[in-house]
Amino acid sequence: MIETFFANGTLDTPAAFLTSLIIGILFGVALEQAGFGSSRRLSGIFYFRDMTVLKVMFTAVVVAMLGICYARAFGWVTMENLYSLHTFYGAQIVGGLIFGAGFVMAGWCPGTGAVGMASGKVDALVFLLGGAVGSILYNEVSPVLGWLTSADRGVVFAYDSLGVSRAVFVFSFTVIAVGCFWGAEYVERKGQGRGEHLGTPFLKAFSVILVVGAFGLLAVPEAPLVASSGSSAVLQEAGVLTGLEAGSDHMEPWELADRLLAGDRSMVLVDIRTPGEFAKFHIRSALNIAVTALPDLLAPHKNNGLIVLYSNGMTHPAQVRDSLFRLGFGNVCFLTDGLKGFLDACLKPVSLRAEPVSPVLAVKINAWRAFFLAPVLAGETTAAAAATVPDLGSLTLPGMVETQWLNMNMGTPGVKIVDLRPQAEYNAGHIPGSMSLNLESLRGLVNGLPSTLLPAVMLAEHFSMMGVRPTDLVVLVCTDKRQDGTLVGMACERLRHGNYALLRGGFSKWVAEKHALDTILPSIEPFQYPVPDRPETFTVTAKEVLAAMGRPGTVILDVRPGDYFTGKKQDEARGGHIPGAINRPFNEDVTKTDTYTEIKSVDALESAYGKLIPTKKTPLIVHCRTGHQASQTFFILVRLLGYTDVSWYDAGWTEWAARPEFPVAKP
Repeated sequence: MIETFFANGTLDTPAAFLTSLIIGILFGVALEQAGFGSSRRLSGIFYFRDMTVLKVMFTAVVVAMLGICYARAFGWVTMENLYSLHTFYGAQIVGGLIFGAGFVMAGWCPGTGAVGMASGKVDALVFLLGGAVGSILYNEVSPVLGWLTSADRGVVFAYDSLGVSRAVFVFSFTVIAVGCFWGAEYVERKGQGRGEHLGTPFLKAFSVILVVGAFGLLAVPEAPLVASSGSSAVLQEAGVLTGLEAGSDHMEPWELADRLLAGDRSMVLVDIRTPGEFAKFHIRSALNIAVTALPDLLAPHKNNGLIVLYSNGMTHPAQVRDSLFRLGFGNVCFLTDGLKGFLDACLKPVSLRAEPVSPVLAVKINAWRAFFLAPVLAGETTAAAAATVPDLGSLTLPGMVETQWLNMNMGTPGVKIVDLRPQAEYNAGHIPGSMSLNLESLRGLVNGLPSTLLPAVMLAEHFSMMGVRPTDLVVLVCTDKRQDGTLVGMACERLRHGNYALLRGGFSKWVAEKHALDTILPSIEPFQYPVPDRPETFTVTAKEVLAAMGRPGTVILDVRPGDYFTGKKQDEARGGHIPGAINRPFNEDVTKTDTYTEIKSVDALESAYGKLIPTKKTPLIVHCRTGHQASQTFFILVRLLGYTDVSWYDAGWTEWAARPEFPVAKP
C-alpha cells in the first residue's frame, strides 16, 4: 500500500520538500502549456470566448477522481493517507465569491498567477502581492469574522449528501464533465470560430475512455484495506457521517487539560506518534497506538464515551479521525493544534508568555503544570512517579470505593477522605487522615433560593482550605444517608472535579468491619483550587424545566417520596408535582443490611430505570425538594449507569411550589 508523507508525519522533511518542488514545477509547466500563463485567455471563460479553464480543470478533477477511486478500490491507498479539506459553508461561500470577483477583474488565480509571474507577467506579480496582503489582512481580522468558520461540518463528501453511492456519483459527474467538454467546444466554435476538437476522433476517444473508466467503478468492488505493516485486513469502511455538530470534531487544549485534571474516565486519549516520540514525552494517561491498529484496539470504545486523538500537529489526527468516522466511530475527535498547541496553551510557564494572563488563568496553568509535568519537574523516574499515585485500577470509578481498598490506601498521597457526619460524631472517632466537612456549608441562599449549592468560586475556596488538588481522588464518607455524599459530589461536578467516589457502605460498614479509627485532626496544606472558566451544563433553572415540559422525549423525574409527589403530604407552598413528571422515590435505590445502608446493585438499578427511561441518551431532568435527594439519583444515573443527558434542578419543588405562575398537577 502507498504510504504518503502526510500519513507518515514527514511533511516537514527535505524529501517531502523536494518532492513538492518537483511536482509544483511540473504542475506549472502543464498549466503553461495549457495556456494558463495568459490572463487574457484565462478571463475569456467569463465571456465565453475561451473555455480552456473549464476543459483543463474538468480534466484534472475527473482524472484525479478516477485515479484515487481505483487506487482505493484495489487497496493501494487509504483515505487516512490523504488529506481532505473540511467543509465550512460560510467561509467557502464568501471566499468563493471574493475569489470569483478577483478572477474576473485580474484574470489570475493564485496558481495561475505564479505561472504568469514565472512567464514574466507584471500583472501576475501584482496580483500575487495583493493576494499576500489580503491573506495577512484576513489573518488579522479573522477573530472578528469567527462566524465564517464556526460551522465546521467536518469532511463532507458530495455523494453522501446526495444519498448515492460513490461509484454512481463518480459516473454521473464524469458524464456531466464529458458533456461540458463537448459544450465548451461548441461554444468556442459558434462564438470565436474555434472549437477545433469538436467531433474529432480525439474528443470521441477521450470521452469514451473517461466514461468507460467511470462506469468500471460500478463493477469493481472495494477490496478490504490492508494495513501497511502487513497485518491482516482491517475493517472495510462502513459509511460516512455527513453532518457534525459545530466543533464536535476537535477539542481545545484547555478543555482536555481540565477534563484530565477532573479525572474524566469517559474519555480515551490516544497518541498516534511513533513509540520513540511517545517515550520522550506524552500527555498523561495517553495510550500510544499505531494508526493501522486503531480500529481493532479502539473497538471496545466504539461509540462509548469519547476518543481524543493527538500527534505533534493536528493535520494527521484530523484525517485519522475522519477515517474512523467512516468506519462507524461516531465518538472521535482530535486535539486542536496537537501536542505543540497543548504545550503552548497549557504547560508554558506564566513568566514566559508573550501576553499577561489573569490571576485565575495563572492558577489554572500552575495546576496543569503540576499535574502534567510533576515527574519531570521533580526529577523523578517514571516508576518513582507512578509509585506516588494510588492504583485506581481495581475501583469501579467513577462511583464507589470499597472499604478494603480504602483501608490499604488511606494516607497515600493523592487520596483525600472527607467525613460528612456531624462534627461531634467525627470528633469521637473517624477514619485516620479524614477531614470533617459540614454538608450545609456548601449550600446557602443563592438568587433568593434557599438551600442551593453555592457558586463555583465559593466551592473552590472550600476545596482550597481542605487542601484538595485537581488531581486528588476525593473519597466521601457519610452515614446511612447516601444523598449526603452525592450532594458533595454535585459540588465536585460544579468544579469539574470528576475524580470523586463514595465509600461503599459508609462509616457504618467501616466500623462493622473493625477497621482503624482515631481522633487526631489531620494536618492540611492549603492549595488554591482553580475555578472553572466555563459555565456548567448539568444544572437547569425553573424556566428551563417549564420549557422542557412540552418537549417531546424529555423525561422529568421527581424523586421525592410518593405521598409528596401525589400531594397527599406537603411541606412547601403547594402540594403535587410538575405536570408530566414521573415518580421514582430516591429511597427505592438503596437497600439496608443489619449494619448499614447501601445503593443497590447496578443490575437492579439498570432494570428499574430501564422501565422508566427509553434510552441512556434520553434527556432527563431530576429534582426533589431542595436538590439533596435528587443528587443521589443524578449520581446513580450518570456515574453508575452511564446516562449521558441528565440535568439537575437544584431549587426543585421549593422554588416551583412557591411560584404561582408555574403549573402543579395532582392525580
